Amino acid sequence: MSAAGARPAVRDVLVIGEALIDVVDDGTVAIEHVGGSPANVALGLGRRGVAVSLLTQVADDARGNAIIEHLRASGVEVLPESLVGAATSVAAAAIDADGHAEYTFDVHWDRFEPPTTAARIVHTGSIAAFMEPGASSVLRALTQADAAEITFDPNIRPDLVGEHAATVATFEAIARLATVVKLSDQDAAWLYPGLSVDAAVDAVLQLGPRLVVMTLGAAGAIMASGAGRVRVPATAVDAVDTIGAGDTFMASLIHSLLERGSADLRRHELEEFGQAAARAAAITVSRAGADLPWKRELEPA
Repeated sequence: MSAAGARPAVRDVLVIGEALIDVVDDGTVAIEHVGGSPANVALGLGRRGVAVSLLTQVADDARGNAIIEHLRASGVEVLPESLVGAATSVAAAAIDADGHAEYTFDVHWDRFEPPTTAARIVHTGSIAAFMEPGASSVLRALTQADAAEITFDPNIRPDLVGEHAATVATFEAIARLATVVKLSDQDAAWLYPGLSVDAAVDAVLQLGPRLVVMTLGAAGAIMASGAGRVRVPATAVDAVDTIGAGDTFMASLIHSLLERGSADLRRHELEEFGQAAARAAAITVSRAGADLPWKRELEPA
């Protein structure tokens, strides 16, 4: 795997999607953190030493520059074409007594040209996959991508994704291009109301991905492939908040894919992928904001 500071001809991972500022209000004080699900995934990969590039959209303002500096400090290459727009996007997160976040958004996502950066894995998801006019550009970029793996995390934000039928159609179009889809039980309940979690996993598998993962919060995760499915328990931890937990899980999955691939995953490999992701997510929820773990924190003691 390439060192984070190098610039190889083919990157390990290209992430396409939003980067923004999370304004986290716990009822006492509001603190700004760099966020956005795709940016968090890129951050988590960079901290693991993966050669990762991010195509996003931020403005040349104080918040945009803070995002770029934060990502670069974790080894992420922010592509030059990411500097666009009049204002950097913001998500305001209100934290309840259980540590869960409720969001309001001021997000901008415009059309863009498909990136020329080549990568072994292309990842996308969240707001960028659904918000027009930029969502059509995401789909075009994925269609043209020459990558061994395409990974997708819808990370549904009901207030931003639009009408249900159109959103499901977009989700399924991207899932058909993807080799790996990770979604939460809340995503599944919104996309496929009335289906059990296992039936929703079946529905996504039928779209064509080789690996489908559904996270279940404190109940762990379901890992499913053609070899079957396993349930992986969550790692017990004293939670500060859940911001970035799903993104940490996704970054860990991508890291596992880089090392071992997703084709013909056997049950014990599904368990290993899931257990590694659960351990990483536990580190993130044990501290405030999307503070994803570094490689040194994930190595055996």
